[in-house]
Amino acid sequence: MKTYLPILEKIKEIIPSRRILTDKSSLYSYSFDASFGEYLPDIVLQPQTAKEIGEVIQLANQFKVPVYPRGSATSLSGGPLPVDGGIVLDMSQYPKKLEIDRENLLAIATPSVITSQVHQEAADVGLFYPPDPSSSNVSTLGGNILENSSGPKGLKYGTTKEYVIGLEIVTPTGEIIKTGGKTVKNVTGFDLTRLIVGSEGLLGVVTEITLRLIPKPQSRKTMLVAFNNLIDSGHAITRILSLGILPAALELMDKYCIAAVEHYRPVGLPLDAEAIVIIELDGHPAAVTEEIEKCAEVCQSFEGVTITVANSEAEREAIWSARKMVSPAITQLGPTKISEDATVPRSQIPNMIKRLHDIREKYRLNLVVFGHAGDGNLHPNIITNKQNIEEMKRVEMAVGEIFDAAIELGGTLSGEHGIGILKAPYMQKELGETLTYMKKIKESWDPNNILNPGKMFPKDGETKVVLIQHD
Repeated sequence: MKTYLPILEKIKEIIPSRRILTDKSSLYSYSFDASFGEYLPDIVLQPQTAKEIGEVIQLANQFKVPVYPRGSATSLSGGPLPVDGGIVLDMSQYPKKLEIDRENLLAIATPSVITSQVHQEAADVGLFYPPDPSSSNVSTLGGNILENSSGPKGLKYGTTKEYVIGLEIVTPTGEIIKTGGKTVKNVTGFDLTRLIVGSEGLLGVVTEITLRLIPKPQSRKTMLVAFNNLIDSGHAITRILSLGILPAALELMDKYCIAAVEHYRPVGLPLDAEAIVIIELDGHPAAVTEEIEKCAEVCQSFEGVTITVANSEAEREAIWSARKMVSPAITQLGPTKISEDATVPRSQIPNMIKRLHDIREKYRLNLVVFGHAGDGNLHPNIITNKQNIEEMKRVEMAVGEIFDAAIELGGTLSGEHGIGILKAPYMQKELGETLTYMKKIKESWDPNNILNPGKMFPKDGETKVVLIQHD
């Protein structure tokens, strides 16, 4: 802490002492997120204005102290972890403001607003905000934007970047700037708004967000399909999409997820199924009825399939509750959960599913597969115990093979969880020379490497994920 005493005294001239945390118990509360690893910050600040943030960042540049923005810390890739100590900016305590502009189909919000609040207030006036990460009831809008989170509806409606049309940010050198605006069409200059979305806090601290909303769909239908062959489920998904049908969501759960959910909170899922697929369609009532019948025909062409169609909102909610329970259910299987989200082209979904289950057998691990299979975004999760060093070594090798498989099949390291620290070692393998130009952007915006350092870019010589200390 001695190193930070000079900057701490100057910070007290900007932010009241009650919003400056330096005691050990508070610091430990900010040392972890929903991923893997713990890093202790030296100071935690709870700013209330963009001006405060700007002045703190200017000080940080002067004293060469790293600054880490943090929302609700639901990141699964280590996005907000203070890997080099320094200052954590607790943006979850930033003033909450949400305005729904019905006439212009917009929402204007501060980054501390919980994502589900946008869903609810938009729906109350007949509008729709499609991005729906599984953490939406606790995650902040700012965190969703910087990770470019999406969720099940990304298949039809795209990811968060499709809906962010304007931002106010504090730059890595402390200036306050605005990008984009309130118009749907805006092609003036570089698209800095899209550059910020998904930048994981490396290029700015978001302080205000303008979101595009869309009219709420007139109708929706949901069905649950049980398969007795996992690979068949992947082929069914690709066949549905090849017919020109674009569901709002196409979700997959393998037999290990099914068993975990039924053990955690029984909802009547078929325990003898190798996989289930949840299909939801929305739009004009006549089109929805026709398309769900076509989806059922495709699925019934595979042997041993059973189909359940929700005939009421209560039945629809029951189907989705099973999907939403996957993460808490599999967490009960072991003390340590490693969550990934490797993504492949849709045509490679069956091959990726097979590769994942081969990896499970090869390394003798409790690996479960679920996710947004319709857009190729699978979530292989490994349930383990970080105290078991021998097993953790196998986990590291398995994670590496998961990433290799995704890249070899023409996919990407991440569909929505971000890169953070866990996937940084593989960035060179996927992006090659493109990574050099990303680094140049970071260096141009943040010459002193103040904002969220240690993320996204691999360290020199780093080529694989490291989850444990090796001798």
